Amino acid sequence: MKVRSFIVLILGLGLIVSCGLAQDDLPAAPSAVQEQKKPKSSVPAGQAQPDTPSPQQQSKAEPKPADVSSTSPKSPGPTAEEDATTIRVPVNEVNVIFTVTDKHGRYVKDLKKNDFNVVDDSKPAAEIRSFHNETDLPLQVGLLIDASNSVRDRFKFEQESAIEFLNQTVRPRYDRAFVVGFDVTPEVTQDFTDNTEALSRGVRALKAGGGTAMYDALYFACRDKLLKAQRGGPTRRAIILLSDGDDNQSHVTREEAIEMAQRAEVIVYTISTNVTGARGRGDKVLERIAEATGGRPFFPFQINDVANAFLEIQDELRSQYALSYKPADFHLDGRYHTIEILAQNHKGLRVRSRRGYYAPAQ
Repeated sequence: MKVRSFIVLILGLGLIVSCGLAQDDLPAAPSAVQEQKKPKSSVPAGQAQPDTPSPQQQSKAEPKPADVSSTSPKSPGPTAEEDATTIRVPVNEVNVIFTVTDKHGRYVKDLKKNDFNVVDDSKPAAEIRSFHNETDLPLQVGLLIDASNSVRDRFKFEQESAIEFLNQTVRPRYDRAFVVGFDVTPEVTQDFTDNTEALSRGVRALKAGGGTAMYDALYFACRDKLLKAQRGGPTRRAIILLSDGDDNQSHVTREEAIEMAQRAEVIVYTISTNVTGARGRGDKVLERIAEATGGRPFFPFQINDVANAFLEIQDELRSQYALSYKPADFHLDGRYHTIEILAQNHKGLRVRSRRGYYAPAQ
């Protein structure tokens, strides 16, 4: 009897030891701190979720719109990321989107590669590497709407005109757009999507009120949305900016905002919300932004002309050309270089494009 009890005691001790060893071999359960470390949403708090998030949006948290004021540089010096996308691989090629019109302002859509010459810093380009008709290229477009107190009078009509523009311009599974409203800070009410219903909701979500930080909004849209947008090939980038042009809250300057648009290869179309009937200081600012980026300024002093401005922009976006060229004397100098595109052997034609680009720095 004593022997049997001794054997049972030995077996019990062995079982306890073996269980302890087995538990030591298992991974430790996550602590309360570890369990709380969940991935953050890629969209800022208060921002609409993207209808079709891109792989880049899923992998990297989107900066909050308010970050424009805290992260925007005080000097226009390029960053490494911006340089890498200003001129793409190979680094000695420059991409340009441009529009050709005749002496009556009508779009000319049937020209070929051999109809153009490119001048880079007053020197003929070494070679035009590629040439596209823009109707064949996808569009990435940002709609920037001034939601400050200064635009309250026509705000609802401008919203509906913008919605109609998006419905007519964005082609499902091909083009993508986003909506940003701004007063003292930019707010993304709809991220990149090809869903026009979602874009319409983003436009209608905007409410007028506050100051005007237009330069910050343009800088943010070019840097954080279009410059970082994933592209699988040639595409067009455009921004439609509705504002009175009277900035009173921005942390970046007008020229810094223009430079960022040029680095991001964005064409900016501006639509003035000024209702005075005379062009003021704000209208001159809008004109400067549009012309420096290859876009057009519109001054619809009558409320019904706002819709017509959107129609003209829509028509132009489907009437453009794109080419890439190799400069004759290219250097990784980080400098600004001028661009001029000439329609050779075609008298009376006007070519409109961005005025220059920033080369990468070594």
